[in-house]
Amino acid sequence: MSNCASVLIRRSTHPPTQKTSATAEAWGKEEQFYKPLPRQFRRDGFSYRQIARQGDVAIYEQTCNGCRNPSVCYEVIRIRRREGFEIAGRFVAPAEVYPNSEAWGTDGSTFTDKERAFAKLDELT
Repeated sequence: MSNCASVLIRRSTHPPTQKTSATAEAWGKEEQFYKPLPRQFRRDGFSYRQIARQGDVAIYEQTCNGCRNPSVCYEVIRIRRREGFEIAGRFVAPAEVYPNSEAWGTDGSTFTDKERAFAKLDELT
């Protein structure tokens, strides 16, 4: 089984994110801002690097960490957002989130061909 094929069995991926500040909307309401997804992160033995983003759709290039000749896959994701919440007395800021396992196939797809990944990006935007 190739490195990429093993990825098709999805796992939950919630990478760490960076904080952004809020600004006001044109109507005077305060707009909700979300921590953006990171451009690069590592998770479950793989490295991810964002190679394209159009609005709420992005392509992440995925490679296996520690593999001599890792195959490259491309994950096209629909970026979702979660509201802020409090846990154990600590506030967790609103953030963009990577699709979890249950959303794969709806909010995320894996491709071995870069051109097909970009075609999917165009289809979703």
